[in-house]
Amino acid sequence: MLELQYPFDADHILRKKKSIRKQLLARENVKYIEKKIAVLGGSTTSDVVLMLELFLLDNDIKPVFYESEYNKFWEDAVFGNEELDSFDPDLVYFHTTSRNINNWPTVRDTAEAVEELAQAEFDRFRQAWESVAGKYHCTIIQNNMEQPFYRLMGNSDVSDIHGRLNFVNRLNQKFYEYAREHESFYIHDANYQASVYGIKKWADLADWYRYKYAMAVSAIPDFAFSLSHIIKAVYGRNKKALALDLDNTLWGGVVGDDGPENIKIGQEDAVSELYSEFQEYVKAHKDLGILLTVNSKNDIENALAGLKRPDSVLSPDDFLVIKANWENKDRNLAATADEINIGVDSLVFIDDNPAERAIVRDSVKNSTVPEVGSPETYIDVIDSNGFFEVTGISDEDLKRNEMYKANIERKQTMSSFADYGEYLKSLEMTGEIKPFAPMYMARIAELTNKSNQFNLTTRRCSLAEIEQIASDPEYVTLYGKLTDKFGDNGVVSVAFGHIDGKIADIDLWLMSCRVLKRDMECAMMDEFAAECLRRGASTIVGHYYPTAKNKMVKDFFADRGFTLVEEDGEGNRTYELDISEGYVKTNRYINVNP
Repeated sequence: MLELQYPFDADHILRKKKSIRKQLLARENVKYIEKKIAVLGGSTTSDVVLMLELFLLDNDIKPVFYESEYNKFWEDAVFGNEELDSFDPDLVYFHTTSRNINNWPTVRDTAEAVEELAQAEFDRFRQAWESVAGKYHCTIIQNNMEQPFYRLMGNSDVSDIHGRLNFVNRLNQKFYEYAREHESFYIHDANYQASVYGIKKWADLADWYRYKYAMAVSAIPDFAFSLSHIIKAVYGRNKKALALDLDNTLWGGVVGDDGPENIKIGQEDAVSELYSEFQEYVKAHKDLGILLTVNSKNDIENALAGLKRPDSVLSPDDFLVIKANWENKDRNLAATADEINIGVDSLVFIDDNPAERAIVRDSVKNSTVPEVGSPETYIDVIDSNGFFEVTGISDEDLKRNEMYKANIERKQTMSSFADYGEYLKSLEMTGEIKPFAPMYMARIAELTNKSNQFNLTTRRCSLAEIEQIASDPEYVTLYGKLTDKFGDNGVVSVAFGHIDGKIADIDLWLMSCRVLKRDMECAMMDEFAAECLRRGASTIVGHYYPTAKNKMVKDFFADRGFTLVEEDGEGNRTYELDISEGYVKTNRYINVNP
């Protein structure tokens, strides 16, 4: 919904929150992820929850909320209560601020005393986090502390150990160290949000003393929007690629009219520096695993000439796909998604032309087309929308561009073979299929939240949930890595199921679309069946729950020899496979666990 994209009108969202919610829930063919979120607050949280719900619904996440009583965040976390325990949250969010610091230093305190105060405050929060993690095995999000709105010591407040600002920074550093050391624990940068909004405006004393809101009510939409970025990233609702126009987007001017030598890029003047900084910002996303593509109305020769200028930050090699032609941009966007093998909804289209933005937005369902304004706003709009929120950087992220490039090379090689089996043999594939391992947990969780087409049950799991499943002896868990002569595809398939007596019930089965039709699904099934037999199971039960995106696997179990035993009116299917007398392997082309 465009009115929930940055830049948005916060006052409008506050006024129209009920009608916006109604519109979001009335959308057709939306497959929501339903998650239980406990908000443990140190101040009033009601409007924070209302705003957060809107932004999560806009990202196809339907939250159910538990809210602690006013300023009972510590008691709920440490001692729990029957309502919270029965709620059994998937995610706990600690909505605390610097108003929840119990003991501040005074100018009479020694350095040792100040450190003891900071450690005591940190230990109080740590006790809450660890109690929640131990009881609910869930994802945790904690606000850092915003700066105080006054400085008792003036400019020295930041440097003197007795200053409140110094104390907040000291406490925040302890929070950050904890986050670095603990998986499934994330810091929401409330301090940054308050700074951007304006500390003195943020700390609206009227709203605090009237409503006990720790921030100005008008700041809540921006705050909730920022918080939603972490939650959507945890549950796989991030975008994967940028689709960028060229003329007046990556450089100033029109390369076809002005010539590559006259476009604005480099360090010659203010306008050129502006476009160069934007290119630097775009290129930095490549290191985060974001795919870069071009979608421009241009002759390909002119487009490449512009990108090959010696002072251009971006070069043709930085882009996975370059669509520089005279096709409509909505068609180019769809073609790019098809070529990369990702959903169109995973692309963010950036174009200076409002008419082109409107056409793509209207023509391509679920497209993401932010309203960028002048070039000075490009970085702010992309950054503030949190399309590519980082909750961790894995080896998969660092290698993603190379993986996708290799996949395009595979497609090109495939066209030279008349026999598909011979093509698969030529890939010299090796598979690593083993139980969930700590080093791959983050990637496994990421796949459960991002895989839509080859996803039989559409179950979504946080990292905390994956870790809990991996430690449960009742579960069979498998990850699958695939390597071939073009390179390492990384972890591309995930399956897990629970065993109850002689029955092995598959809870989740998915695979990355970039390895479709390469026998990886056969190899995974072979290993899954072997493990079930080893544990004494005689029947494997599989499920297919249809969505708008996973129709391609509706016959997956039937193709594996399973028998359909039940199908309801919505197309949900249950299958069974009898393995009591053994199992015949079907993988022909992958050398597994050599």
